[in-house]
Amino acid sequence: MKENELNEKKVKIIPLGGLEKIGMNITVFEYEDSMIVVDCGISFPEDDMLGIDLVIPDFSFLLENRDKVKGFFITHGHEDHIGALPYILKDLKVPIYATKLTHGLIELKLKEHNLLKSVKQKIVKHGQSINLGGFRVEFIKTNHSIADASALAITTHAGTIFHTGDFKIDYTPLFGDAIDLQRFAEIGKKGVLALMCDSTNALRPGFTVSERMVAKTFDNLFAEHKHNRMIIATFASNVDRVNQIISTSHKFGRKVVIQGRSMVNVIKVATELGYLQIPENTIIEVEQMKNYADEQLVIITTGSQGENMAGLSRMADSTHKIIRIKPGDKVIFSSTPIPGNEKAVSRVVNELSRKGADVIYQDTHVSGHACQEELKLIYTLINPQYVIPVHGEFKHLKGQEKLAQSMGIPNENIFVLQSGDVLELSKKTAGINGHVKAKEVFVDGIGVGDVGSIVIKDRQNLSENGLIIVLVCLEKGTNQVLSGPDIVSRGFVYVKESDVMMKQIKMIAEQSLNKGNNTRDWSKIKNTIKEDINDYIWKEMKRTPVILPIIMEA
Repeated sequence: MKENELNEKKVKIIPLGGLEKIGMNITVFEYEDSMIVVDCGISFPEDDMLGIDLVIPDFSFLLENRDKVKGFFITHGHEDHIGALPYILKDLKVPIYATKLTHGLIELKLKEHNLLKSVKQKIVKHGQSINLGGFRVEFIKTNHSIADASALAITTHAGTIFHTGDFKIDYTPLFGDAIDLQRFAEIGKKGVLALMCDSTNALRPGFTVSERMVAKTFDNLFAEHKHNRMIIATFASNVDRVNQIISTSHKFGRKVVIQGRSMVNVIKVATELGYLQIPENTIIEVEQMKNYADEQLVIITTGSQGENMAGLSRMADSTHKIIRIKPGDKVIFSSTPIPGNEKAVSRVVNELSRKGADVIYQDTHVSGHACQEELKLIYTLINPQYVIPVHGEFKHLKGQEKLAQSMGIPNENIFVLQSGDVLELSKKTAGINGHVKAKEVFVDGIGVGDVGSIVIKDRQNLSENGLIIVLVCLEKGTNQVLSGPDIVSRGFVYVKESDVMMKQIKMIAEQSLNKGNNTRDWSKIKNTIKEDINDYIWKEMKRTPVILPIIMEA
């Protein structure tokens, strides 16, 4: 193919999530008649998403182009990168390519959703390349807060797109090898069309601290609190952190209890695959705790983000079946709150403190994401023509944009995208060319997408203003009132102390019914009742409860 023809070739980058907030990472790459997808994650519900369990991407675009989609390439095993896979793989049976530990964690999810036999998984080693459709994808070793994390070099005839995944540069990782900067440099020398770079810490100057610093802190804490039970909360997927907690516990002669279903599952997979080396007779069951003194015990648990049903939250609320918080317990948060989780974490901390526990944050967590000086090194090695900031809230993406400018990337070559934007790149031209559907889809129990923004708005209104039900029984044919209106209130006011108001609401409902005597259109009667009661309550209380008229016929 002639050089001019190659320069005209175009590749499309279509993010379906992961740009407006932390989580729900998923990006589609399209070249000619082929598509591949990088990552497929969830995000957790915000405070105003009442009753919602998970938020997943809208897969409409992928399903509309199912014949083009060749496979999923996963950078690492965190929920915000793998959690949504079962929801799309029910309808789109394409292979998944991932490294060994990531593969094991995905397998766990597919098993839960009864998809294990119907989905093809391929284990990839770092340094290996996969040819699929019009793409060649190489997996490159990086460091993160979970083992087996990868960057991806995605090559087409249009050029190479380098996707860092979530990463940091750790020259002295506790387990495994350091990031393969040599390969980064080799790919950079060959020429990189675009860099898609982790923006989580783009606003933080300096370097991210090595995981070895946390290991030293744990040694100091264990030495300082020899006579106390220790409860350590961390992310279930932070295998390296769990590994060092277990190692330190064994070093100080303590037994370890694992709490939280996700923690138990991840540890099981990581141990089977050789990513966790647990000394013999170190782990005990929770029921065996009674056989040991407090100073002999360490409890590793989920709940570092204040999740309601996680192990630490249940201990704090005294709803855990076995473990009770005691005065003198040392509770260590080996994590920092994800933006939006601060209130939930604060609530758990307060409950723990009330029960006499001593809560410790001191240097027991380091970020898994690169700070500014590490990002600058990546720009120097990769030397991209274009830059697309990924992974983060808008402020993080803008921070990456500013950093890219400082590294000499022209402003017109930096694209801060929104989910759904179609970015079309060639060596000669670049620009946003269209938009695809890319909204959030709510998972509520086993329902997927059956709760939309209107339902959420109703739930918010119910939670803030309550519910008033107006019950009326009309005679069939004549519409004469046989009984009622009866007023039932929930979450609006305390009825026994608001007798006058409830009588007034009943009287307004009666007047509304009298207005509707001449009509047999029940919807009109209901609307009249709602509007009249709403007007009264707004004037009296400046509140807007949900008003639900129910008309029966006898």
